[in-house]
Amino acid sequence: MCLGVPAQVVDVVNESRAQVSMSGVTRMIATDLLADAPLAPGDWVLVHVGFALSMIDDDEAQMTLQQIKQLGGNTYEDELESFKGSRI
Repeated sequence: MCLGVPAQVVDVVNESRAQVSMSGVTRMIATDLLADAPLAPGDWVLVHVGFALSMIDDDEAQMTLQQIKQLGGNTYEDELESFKGSRI
């Protein structure tokens, strides 16, 4: 199963790349799909296959993480493992 998972921006590298953290795992992602939305450290984005799909607020990030974890099985752990191995 592939999900868009919330990740928090750690550093904005340039207009098309940012470093994000998801449960302590830090990765570089592409931000090209966010159009002209300015990112800053601390912002939350919804990440899928190495791309930020949209900006989300803290409440939505926490709710989404909780819902993913409630899906049961290894859904969240599988997504985290996939995130660990992803490269753009």
